Amino acid sequence: MREIAWLAGIGVGNIYNYFKNKDELFREVVSPVLCAFEVILQAHHGGGEDVLMMRSEKYLKECVDEYISLIDKHRPLMEILLFKTQGSLLEHFRDCYADRSTELVKMWFASMQKKHPEINTAVSDVIIHLHTVWMFTMFEELLMHSVPRQEMEAILHDYILFEIQGWKAVIKI
Repeated sequence: MREIAWLAGIGVGNIYNYFKNKDELFREVVSPVLCAFEVILQAHHGGGEDVLMMRSEKYLKECVDEYISLIDKHRPLMEILLFKTQGSLLEHFRDCYADRSTELVKMWFASMQKKHPEINTAVSDVIIHLHTVWMFTMFEELLMHSVPRQEMEAILHDYILFEIQGWKAVIKI
């Protein structure tokens, strides 16, 4: 709190004129990355994209670019959010996000089933939840190991391809 006050050029006690508590301040600090994750969730499963888009190279490239952009723009905040939230109200952010994602994906699958009755959308909630957990694990690994951008693009390409098509596509069997 002292460092924040010093950087803002105000007294420590004055911070509480702007924020009710440390958690509110913390949430404000990481709000750009929280918003970015929300945008990604809504863009992919908030009703906008058609499930058949997942088959296209364009979709794959857009996802890779989206994840690269997220890391480029928000790396320090992502590191805080993913590694330093213990004891804060955001400590369970990943779990809450995965739970919300699961519900949103289920609704999205239901709308896609109506639009494309030939596809199987009877996917377990656990599989849907795992999909989001894996995404966070992937981000954590990229950040922890300071993966260079070019290598990151290749990793993200294979990760997203795997999400969409499984090992069969990645190892080309």
